[in-house]
Amino acid sequence: MLTELFAFVVVPLSLFVVLTIVLLSLFEPSVAYRIESPSVAPRDAAFGELLATLCGSAQRPVRGIEVISRGEAFYDAQLSAIAAATRSIHIEAYIFHEGRIAARFVEALTERARAGVKVRLVLDAFGNVFTRRSYFRQLCDAGGQVAFYQPLRWYTLKRLNNRTHRELVVIDGDVAFIGGAGIADWWIGDGGKPPWRDTVLRFHGELVPALQAVFVENWLAASGEILFGDEDPTVARARGERADPSAPLGFLVPSTPSEARVTRARLLFQALVASARTSLRIQTPYFVPDRSARRELLRAVERGVDVAIVVVGPWNNHKVTRLASRARYGDLLRGGVKILEYAPSMNHTKTMVVDGHVSVVGSSNWDNRSASLNDEVNLVLSSDAIATRLLDDFASDAAASRAVTYEDWKRRGLFEKLTGPIASLLARQT
Repeated sequence: MLTELFAFVVVPLSLFVVLTIVLLSLFEPSVAYRIESPSVAPRDAAFGELLATLCGSAQRPVRGIEVISRGEAFYDAQLSAIAAATRSIHIEAYIFHEGRIAARFVEALTERARAGVKVRLVLDAFGNVFTRRSYFRQLCDAGGQVAFYQPLRWYTLKRLNNRTHRELVVIDGDVAFIGGAGIADWWIGDGGKPPWRDTVLRFHGELVPALQAVFVENWLAASGEILFGDEDPTVARARGERADPSAPLGFLVPSTPSEARVTRARLLFQALVASARTSLRIQTPYFVPDRSARRELLRAVERGVDVAIVVVGPWNNHKVTRLASRARYGDLLRGGVKILEYAPSMNHTKTMVVDGHVSVVGSSNWDNRSASLNDEVNLVLSSDAIATRLLDDFASDAAASRAVTYEDWKRRGLFEKLTGPIASLLARQT
């Protein structure tokens, strides 16, 4: 009797409970965000500080900002900064894949570790699942440290869906790089394919220690070590130069999902779209906006904002995501949002410019993973000069893109029409 009860009741019920938990963890609906357009505009003097406060941050002067838009160029800049390091090198990356460029980084990091520089890497365990741990043996033998974020363990299963998607480099607590590019041959041309297009910012100033503090958070999670010493952000900041009053103001938005699926990255994007008065220029490789984000983009158009978005064309490295993205074009195109699909190569750029003044560069995509699941980090800047530079890149990319019309979208093939809704569900995890 007990055996039959166990076989026909307990086991099926247990399987049902486990399946329900799995489905909820994978396909739980996103938060229904809503916001009223604020009275303060992006160009108002108070806007930056108000937005920073909303995101739990504070504005600081950002010196020596350089926008770098090609893989060869930003890798050369990072390697030069690494070669000049005297105290510490901190790298957090979702992607660190074996290849020509990774070999250059490992060699440069190993040389600095041998010279006594403290070298620490936090690499996402899932994003680097095919990167051999032995690949870093030379670096570790020289004194460097490599820790993997959220490796597969029995005790990590409940949060396995949380990945660090951050891509950052901090040198001596004084020089920093932030953007969407990891370390892989994709960005310099791989297997005969054209190099990926991307954008990375290099900067100095008071925000560098804040970015190092972002690294410290996941270094603790991955290694168990609290960094509080010579390369501690507070110490690095105390050693920094005096703030330049003419430098643009900016703030960092580190984002980690809460138990309620709310992230600061999602809050930031929603607030910026709601605040736009004249123009929105968005570049994102994975454009799968939820209902709240789509509604906010359409509201922006209704109040006269010129909204244009450059996304990936046929070079998209995630075919399911492309199907899911195109499935959501309809209402946006019909409502006046301009969507352009980049043609020359994979465009991995993650930027946003609001009213030609406020810019965002970082790791967040316009998809569910970045909005609800991943650890991300974005830099927000109030600067006409930086906005103009990013807008120049946007214009160049737009000129190399195909504008999608609503009529085009309606004529898409039967296969795409049938698979798009399924891809939309799956894309929540890609």
